[in-house]
Amino acid sequence: MNPQKLIISNDIHQSLTQAMSEIVYDRLFILCDETTRRLCLPIITDECQRSKVEGWRSKVITIPAGDTNKTLESVSHVWQELQRGGATRHSLIINLGGGMVTDLGGFAASTFKRGIHFINIPTTLLAMVDASVGGKTGINFGGLKNEIGVFRNADSVILDTTFLHTLDAENMLSGYAEMLKHGLIDSEEHWAALMDCPIEAIETIEAIETIDIKALLEKSVAVKQRIVLEDPTEQGIRKALNLGHTAGHAFESFAMRRKPVLHGYAVAWGLVVELYLSVTKAGFPTDRMRQTVSFIKEHYGKLPFTCKDYAEMVELMHHDKKNTGQTINFTLLGGIGDIRINQTATEEEIKEALDFYQDC
Repeated sequence: MNPQKLIISNDIHQSLTQAMSEIVYDRLFILCDETTRRLCLPIITDECQRSKVEGWRSKVITIPAGDTNKTLESVSHVWQELQRGGATRHSLIINLGGGMVTDLGGFAASTFKRGIHFINIPTTLLAMVDASVGGKTGINFGGLKNEIGVFRNADSVILDTTFLHTLDAENMLSGYAEMLKHGLIDSEEHWAALMDCPIEAIETIEAIETIDIKALLEKSVAVKQRIVLEDPTEQGIRKALNLGHTAGHAFESFAMRRKPVLHGYAVAWGLVVELYLSVTKAGFPTDRMRQTVSFIKEHYGKLPFTCKDYAEMVELMHHDKKNTGQTINFTLLGGIGDIRINQTATEEEIKEALDFYQDC
């Protein structure tokens, strides 16, 4: 993959202008969902309208909001709009939105005419720390998360906390769950800083300035960047980033069939299951597990299901991309920062962990 330029922005206008100036392109497209078109597009419109290539101005492509629209139908719509707009292999698309937009837009850009330029501007905390960094693109398919996709880096990723003021509390918490995961795979100090953060500052936009969210964001992104650079196509240590995701994706797919939930909430619930497995199978400290689980229980609640749903949960875990054959693969921890990839668990052990989730 081509190297990805990550810009921690203090001025979105200057950062975007610079990123666009580094690409030679003949057409400019902006991909939004219905929400980011209304709330976020006006923030960058001036730069895009000033970008005139042979008298041609930007074309905005809009898709419906929400992860349930991260589909083949949506990406087909993007391809059609690129085609109608005269896009060539030298065109540029700016993906402005959360993880759904950056994942789908990156996939559309990677496959249209075998690949056109794209810049990601994540507008949610979750997308800033997770979806927009690392070169994963894709869509949901057949009721399963991120079933279709490719690895390809954006030309640039611009992270600017200005967009966080457009979010509600649930979306802020969704992103914070991925940051908590990064703390767990990184160090005691990082984990403790996240656990000690006044969470009410994350839950209310008015209070967000009381914490240095940019410093926490930069530290979280640095963890992911370090791991991705070491293993860009997930052959080894990059699997560390899957902590909480084998169970989390199963929770998310289970909910998708009923009432969809935010990705970060599913990851938080997945952490409960996988930290329990870490205790029983890898010796993770029980006190650290209980502290983290208590934090998750307090701020994320729980997904309602019963033991009658365990078979469906296990079946969904079998579909996880990390698996080989019939084994269900997990990333577990022997301690905070002590990563154990390629761990397996039996169906009985998984059901025991689901019992713990129900009871805790």
